[in-house]
Amino acid sequence: MLANTLYLPELREMLRDHDEIGLREFCTALHPARTADYMQGLDAAEAWQVLQHADSALRKEIFGYLDEDLKVAIIEGENREQIAELIAESAPDDRVDILEEIEPEIVNQLMQLLPQEERRDILRLSSYPEGTAGAIMTTELARLSEHLSVGDALQVLARQSEELETIYYLYVVDNENHLRGVVSARQLVSKLGKPDTRISELMESDIVVVRATDDQEEVARKVARFDLLAIPVVDDQWQLLGIITHDDVIDVVREEATEDAHLIGAVEPLDDSYLETRLMTLGWKRGLWLMILFATGALTALAMRHYHGIQEQWVWLGWFVPLIISSGGNSGSQSATLVITAMATGDITLKDWLGVVYREALIGMILGGMLAVVGFFAAWLILGRVEQAVILPITLLLVVMCGTLSGAALPLAFRRLGLDPALMSTPFVAAIIDVVGIVIYMNMALIGARYLFETP
Repeated sequence: MLANTLYLPELREMLRDHDEIGLREFCTALHPARTADYMQGLDAAEAWQVLQHADSALRKEIFGYLDEDLKVAIIEGENREQIAELIAESAPDDRVDILEEIEPEIVNQLMQLLPQEERRDILRLSSYPEGTAGAIMTTELARLSEHLSVGDALQVLARQSEELETIYYLYVVDNENHLRGVVSARQLVSKLGKPDTRISELMESDIVVVRATDDQEEVARKVARFDLLAIPVVDDQWQLLGIITHDDVIDVVREEATEDAHLIGAVEPLDDSYLETRLMTLGWKRGLWLMILFATGALTALAMRHYHGIQEQWVWLGWFVPLIISSGGNSGSQSATLVITAMATGDITLKDWLGVVYREALIGMILGGMLAVVGFFAAWLILGRVEQAVILPITLLLVVMCGTLSGAALPLAFRRLGLDPALMSTPFVAAIIDVVGIVIYMNMALIGARYLFETP
């Protein structure tokens, strides 16, 4: 960031002096991502002026790496015809994403200036719901007819390659665009000595695909599981619609991981970065969950009030309340985190619910038993009476078991309802266990008073 700041005065000086040679060298000397980094800090007009010194292909690449706010400002503020030309040259999935951030009136103006094919492509991709495979796919891919020979396929690929986002995989289709197979560019090159070999003889017909309506998390899981660089998107008739490349999958993984991290921390997911989010927006997204947790905490207060008489008779019960509710809440939070993470990575599904609940019940017994032993001796040392001290370990065992079972079962229940399991955040699980812990503790005290001791 410091290097970027130091470079800005020189860049602005070149703009003032109309140093075309220097600006052209600036655009071409570095990787487009580094060029875009150095341009952060320029306003939209300055950044657009710099981009004019790159050819159309390089301009598109540099523009793609710019900060989203700067891209929006450039699109909304610069010449519509030039911007339409830039958008037409951009990757299909990228231009759909950026147009969603633009004022509708400006989008309508730009759409009128785009070639019919690009306009139709944007409308088609925009029709897919956010978070689905169709919404993140690109329609720029290498299609080869199954009837081509290797020599003919290489000639077709040579004509297509400049317009394609990737040529790692070459997708084989029939005359009606149904996906039949896939070959790699390496396979074609390896057969240069046999140019008459048919593509149908080389292609792999057992293809991993996703549907256009599949959730983007499912896409990420398949790409990770089969170690793919790209995955084809098909409709119900297996017509090839597009592909999703590994860079888009990385974006999905980051987006989903960030969202889950926010939800697990009881924060409504942010639309922008932390520093770019307005304070009022940040306060609302955090405050919403805090109010929910506060209301849940109020139930704990009501439970304490309900057992006020017991606490007055045996004052020592209050000494161990923080210990009990924290043990239950922490164990529940652990279980919830493990289950939510396992579901996100595909390690467990709803079909595994019985095994998950069984494991967490056993884990609850193990963890509760460990804490019960420690808790018994701690209570004995503090109270000096075994018959009173025994209440604590029994309560700890039951509360920890409730915590692990709740932490495992609630995220599974949310997934079954079609909701994000991360909504059952660890603070929320802990808040529920607080109430349950108080009820169990006080009822154990009542049972103990009846059968174990009569006086404080």
